[in-house]
Amino acid sequence: MKISIGNDHAGPEYKKAIVQYLESKGHQVTNYGTDTDASVDYPDFGHPVATDVSEGKADFGIVICGSGNGIAMTVNKYPKVRAGLCWMKEIAILTRQHNNANIISIPARYTSIPQVIEMVDAFLNTEFEGGRHQTRVDKISC
Repeated sequence: MKISIGNDHAGPEYKKAIVQYLESKGHQVTNYGTDTDASVDYPDFGHPVATDVSEGKADFGIVICGSGNGIAMTVNKYPKVRAGLCWMKEIAILTRQHNNANIISIPARYTSIPQVIEMVDAFLNTEFEGGRHQTRVDKISC
């Protein structure tokens, strides 16, 4: 799979662990995130991830900021992007099964790295259920 990842200053260690995990599984990762904890603006790192997913250059995206909210709001402005804010494995599964999310948004300040690896794995390995959920997903875009 091709996966794009972006993070602000709250997520460099999370990103590093996720990238290492994904590459160990044979995935191709494009890194748009910062590598330091110096304050930056999360939209600068969310926009390229959303562009890749929206344009089909990446199969999935991963975005990380302190709460996960701001960067999720940023990427959800793009056509064909459905980002879900996830703080536990079960939410990651549901956002794929029911919402066909293609970007997972991670709140670095409220999760642990092992928990995030578990969420990313569940997110990438869960299929969209379709059916009644497809009707709802079709109503999301304005």
